[in-house]
Amino acid sequence: MADDHTHVQDFFSVRAAAWDSRFPDDGPAYAAAVGELGLRAGGAVLDAGCGTGRALPALRTAVGPGGTVLGADLTPAMLDAALRAGRGASGALLLADVARLPLRAGALDGVFAAGLISHLPHPEQGLSELARVVRTGGRLALFHPIGRAALAARHGRSLSDDDLRAEPRLAPLLADAGWRLETYTDEDSRFLALAVRTG
Repeated sequence: MADDHTHVQDFFSVRAAAWDSRFPDDGPAYAAAVGELGLRAGGAVLDAGCGTGRALPALRTAVGPGGTVLGADLTPAMLDAALRAGRGASGALLLADVARLPLRAGALDGVFAAGLISHLPHPEQGLSELARVVRTGGRLALFHPIGRAALAARHGRSLSDDDLRAEPRLAPLLADAGWRLETYTDEDSRFLALAVRTG
């Protein structure tokens, strides 16, 4: 597990300072995806693998001033970048592994996770932990500001059915972890899988 963490931290640590400048136009896509999470004023939500906290302002807007917004990330440099960008004002930032969250069971109404699943060393364990901290009926949004095909092309790879985010793989993975896939969108302009916490 430590080796897995080191790999993720090494990958993101060297990219943290310039992360937002690499993707300057993603804000509206994040806000739109947060809007589909169905959060209510006063709710509690986690941005899992929050990185530089780009979703935190939209999550704060969704739950209002009386709600709870948490951002958890494994990489200190990413959390530092979130603080420098002023996003700590939108929610509390936690240095934490999303596979072992310091939260009680059922504490949250929802989880937003941008680009997270491909960086989970043990995806079912991570998704199960996210299910643990969300109440029955709460929701999970797995988001990426571009779709699978566009992302594969960006990295010079072909689209693969082995991709965890391919619907035939993702739906049973979510089900085994305590979620029911509700909607699945994979377009060039975005990837968004919405799931509901089952009883």
